Amino acid sequence: MAGIRTVNGKLSGINPAVSCCRLRQVQSLLHEGGSSTPDGILCSLGIDSRYNEGCTELAKYLFYGLYGRTQLNLEHVLEEFPEEMLDDVILLIKAECVHLYCNPMNYCYLLPYVSHWRNLHLYCMTEAEYEDEEAAEEFKISSFVTMVQDCYHIGVPYSSQGHVQRFDMFMVEKWPLIQAFALEGIGGGSFFTVKYKLMDMSEKLLKVYSRLDPVSLGDVFTEDVVNFEKQWSAFFSSMDLESHLSILELSEAQAGETFRTYYSHGLISSNITDESKSQQPFVLFGRHSSREDLKGYSFNFPSESHQVRNTGCQGSTANHMILQCVAPKGPLACSRTYFFGTSHTPYLGNRNTAQNKTQVLLLSQIYSAAVQAVLSGIKCYSCTTCAAKAKDIAENTFLMALDSAGLSQYRSALRSKCEFNIQAVNKQGRIIPLTDEERRYVIKTASMTVHDIPDLQWDRGVLGSVVFSESFLESSINIQQKDGALSSDSCYTILTATVPRYACWLMESDIKQSEQAQHLAKKEEGTCLGTALTVADAAYVSSSSQLSTPEEGKIIFFSEGLLFIHSQYGSITLSKDHIRTIRFYHPDFGAVASLFVEYESNVFPHFPFPLHSSDQCLVFALQPRSISHKAFYSKVLSVWQNSESELNLQLVDEEHLTCNQKNMHVRLQRLHDSQEPPVAKRRGNLKTSCSQLPEQDMFLQHFALSSIGQEPIIYDHLGVLFPSAELRNSTSGLGEKVVVTIITGLPGSHKMSLFNSLVKLNKERGRLLLYKPDPDTFSASHLQQYLSSFLQSQRGPGGKTRLLVLTPGYTDVLDVVQSVLSHPDPVVRAGFTTGAVTACVDPLASCMEHRFTFPKLLEQCSQGIVSTVVFTGLTAEQKHPLMQHVQQMVRSANPTAAFILAEKGAVTRTEHVNLILSDSGFVEPQMLRARYILYPGWCEGRFASGSGSLVLSQRRVAFNRPLERPLFITRCQALKSSLRPSPFRGNIYNLWGKVRFSDSDQLMEVSYNTVSGSLNIVPDSSNVARLKPVPKETNASYFLVYDGVDLTEDGLKDWLRLCAKQRQMKKPKKTKNTLSPQEIKLIHITRHLDPLPAGYFYNGYQYVDIFGEKRSLHPNMEEFIQEYITKANKEIELFNRQWELQGEPDLFDP
Repeated sequence: MAGIRTVNGKLSGINPAVSCCRLRQVQSLLHEGGSSTPDGILCSLGIDSRYNEGCTELAKYLFYGLYGRTQLNLEHVLEEFPEEMLDDVILLIKAECVHLYCNPMNYCYLLPYVSHWRNLHLYCMTEAEYEDEEAAEEFKISSFVTMVQDCYHIGVPYSSQGHVQRFDMFMVEKWPLIQAFALEGIGGGSFFTVKYKLMDMSEKLLKVYSRLDPVSLGDVFTEDVVNFEKQWSAFFSSMDLESHLSILELSEAQAGETFRTYYSHGLISSNITDESKSQQPFVLFGRHSSREDLKGYSFNFPSESHQVRNTGCQGSTANHMILQCVAPKGPLACSRTYFFGTSHTPYLGNRNTAQNKTQVLLLSQIYSAAVQAVLSGIKCYSCTTCAAKAKDIAENTFLMALDSAGLSQYRSALRSKCEFNIQAVNKQGRIIPLTDEERRYVIKTASMTVHDIPDLQWDRGVLGSVVFSESFLESSINIQQKDGALSSDSCYTILTATVPRYACWLMESDIKQSEQAQHLAKKEEGTCLGTALTVADAAYVSSSSQLSTPEEGKIIFFSEGLLFIHSQYGSITLSKDHIRTIRFYHPDFGAVASLFVEYESNVFPHFPFPLHSSDQCLVFALQPRSISHKAFYSKVLSVWQNSESELNLQLVDEEHLTCNQKNMHVRLQRLHDSQEPPVAKRRGNLKTSCSQLPEQDMFLQHFALSSIGQEPIIYDHLGVLFPSAELRNSTSGLGEKVVVTIITGLPGSHKMSLFNSLVKLNKERGRLLLYKPDPDTFSASHLQQYLSSFLQSQRGPGGKTRLLVLTPGYTDVLDVVQSVLSHPDPVVRAGFTTGAVTACVDPLASCMEHRFTFPKLLEQCSQGIVSTVVFTGLTAEQKHPLMQHVQQMVRSANPTAAFILAEKGAVTRTEHVNLILSDSGFVEPQMLRARYILYPGWCEGRFASGSGSLVLSQRRVAFNRPLERPLFITRCQALKSSLRPSPFRGNIYNLWGKVRFSDSDQLMEVSYNTVSGSLNIVPDSSNVARLKPVPKETNASYFLVYDGVDLTEDGLKDWLRLCAKQRQMKKPKKTKNTLSPQEIKLIHITRHLDPLPAGYFYNGYQYVDIFGEKRSLHPNMEEFIQEYITKANKEIELFNRQWELQGEPDLFDP
């Protein structure tokens, strides 16, 4: 059992869409067919399975955050009940349904996960029942026996990812739960492995677990990415400790210690035993980064001899390093190229603007081209999912970037030396083929390595290699256009984007140049920047370059420019000679103030390379309430706005910013919101993902849809599914469409009474027509045929008509909705709109036994489909345990539904009527989003609702004779006491029909719910316009429809005969053996004084013979009996002849 995430004592982070999607992924293994496909997958937790790791892993997957391998944050749960109570779970997953055993203690923790599962069969006792320990244990065993009774092949998740074991069914036989199966009486009565064939499902389930969904992706962001960033933070912290002198003695082993320790220690604890290929960390300096060095590198044997001071060209100081960090038991990896020394010279008033072509600048330009290549390759792959196309795009981008940087002479030399690839990596960090079906839902790494870069300028041999890679995840959804054509929409997120793409450390010459620039602040006049107006204080600098991240430093404002001091870039000066325009954007005093400086191209030699951007714009961010922020308003703003100032300062609103400038400001604002006020140490920790990725929210919305499946999304719904787009009024454009209102509910839920209440209260809404199937079964084709004819009949003049569909019996309401929305005729489909769906629930008629509900109860309250739930029973007893239990279930299954209390469906309040007859309840944005993520394919009618393990069949019995009212009522009331426990065979739960009683000539409509005991007998009324499907051809005048389990027609007829006037039957003839003692006594009394045979006398009490023997009966008693039988049989024969001549018909005779 694992740590439980709690917020204020409650479980948090439960996503119904993910719970359902994960269940469907497991169930998909049961649809494959063939001998290797089991009938179900069994999962038992705790001591019942001897703490099997495979079962625990499946539970951890389905009940994410509840089960696992650690013992963190369990105090809240363990205070309530012992740990073994939480593990008291048995799960049997079948292709279309799920059986779940749990106890009343862990029920509340499991309910949020399973309440959205379709066709759930729940075995759970009430708190009172569970107090009997012996009864509770017997209930668990009998529940397990019932679960598996329809199976032959059963799959078991025997092994876990970190501990693969050889499957041994005899070890499974040792599980306490399996051994209990053999118990006589309450168990199955035989060995489990003899009766059922077991198979190991571990390998197939491991592939299911590796598939990313919003929850596992959230874990990647909150756990994997955070841990990954910590390693980079530790690397930067160790590097920042080096001075410009000590860094020369730094070796590759020392620089890579953080990455190496992280990777090797992680491998020890990962328990990964396969031999599949994986990436490894490395750190290499200067020339010691050639192709051969990379190929022969082993992270276990880093070099101590290769140092910064001796790995440059011809044994000189190295200009760069290449490094890669790899998560040991996760999918993340990224590589970077960082530099020793800067590529710029601070502007100090000199007019020489020529760029000094140093090796650092050259390598930076080539590295920048590689970065652009990788990012373009990622973008291409996310759109095409074709690695070959992405490779072509990346290589072409690399060569074009070289041309734009003025390095055309390197095209031919580097064309064959650049290597781009994309690798898919599973959750264990193992590389898997891109051709696998699972590739869409795993993280990938895109990388480019430019090997053995030659020194064409100074001809000093090979400079080494540069590398760049990112871990990314793409998302793609299919969109159905208005003309029916399908298109795709793709996006991606880079998970390692928070790792700085460019970093450098100052060498001795760089420090001297930086110090010269900083002396400008000490001069009172005569500087190229004018007079210093402020002292140095914290600020951020950034640009739109792909290499740039917000960097913290200190800013000093001058009368004719500014100076920015950075710990690694050194000093950056901006003079009025290089500034075109300054735009100051400050939305409010609680927000970041952004200073956008647009500069001339001749300033590039004086800027750090990562700040170079095509829009020639820098942004300096001043944190609210900081010294620099206050000083800018008090000392700088007035000077720069002065007419004599040569600086073009503009105070602008958001609409005057370019798109890049808006994005930069949002990025800086998010950085401010996600962190404490700036601290002195720049690299204390990396920025959080959300602050660095303003597009991440959109990606998560996109991925939430794409991870569910590839069913198309209707184009008109995009604006609702992605809230960043402007939403259209969902109720607009109804025009002349007919509004379809759907009311659903189990038999006995008083949904017909609710309709009658609506008819009485309905005002100013036009006519209200009812579609109520008869008999009580649902047919999608029949409903669609009716919609076609209905639309034809409404084409003429008349008021607005509303169609109300009353769903029958145990119908899944989603099937009804899909049949309306997916009508085969597009004209008819466009003529209707679904207004709202309402579910009627009577708590008294909801549970078959314990906590097991009638089939389709929760499905009839589905989130995204049902907007209102009307409770029609126990409305005056809201504290009743059954009422609270049912409301808890329904609220868990549909958190957004409105609850209405209406005893027996009697709605009285106008606002409740408005909810039920709403024109827009079904198309509300939150409802639409829920349908797409919970029921993929719903809009095209392709979502399969499935059926449960328990099927309540319907039997229609027709007859021609009236019933006796008292007998009928008595027989109905006796049904509840005759209900049998699981498997419920022969139980009658509902009956409905039209009958006539002998005390009246009026046709009556009757209905009875066995569980609630609700009996309704009302005159048949046809004053409400409704459609009745054509009944079966029969001459019968009356009928009853029964709902139950394994009902037989003969049994129902026998039950019904007892409700009618009892017809006299033929009398059987008497024999000596059939005479009762009373009859024999009567014969004796009548003839005891008849004459005696010779030798007998009667003493007044007994008969005595000549030998003195006494007897109580007359000596001729045998003759008297025979005479009595002969006389009685003559009377019986006469009665039977008269009975035959009378010919009274049976209840079912025509």
